[in-house]
Amino acid sequence: MFSTIGIPGLILIVIIALVVFGPKKLPEIGKATGDTLREFKKSARELTDEDDEQQSKTQLLNDDSKSN
Repeated sequence: MFSTIGIPGLILIVIIALVVFGPKKLPEIGKATGDTLREFKKSARELTDEDDEQQSKTQLLNDDSKSN
């Protein structure tokens, strides 16, 4: 993803962000972004775990009905 941007592009993005948001606001924005991504990953992981659990239960029910 970032391999196409390169180091000069990243430096330019950071400089623009510093100019637009200022040095005091930038850490707050970074923290909020990190918290949002962490929560998103947690929710996605919970959904996939629930889906896997549901599939396991369905498979067990199917196996039980076939053996009867």
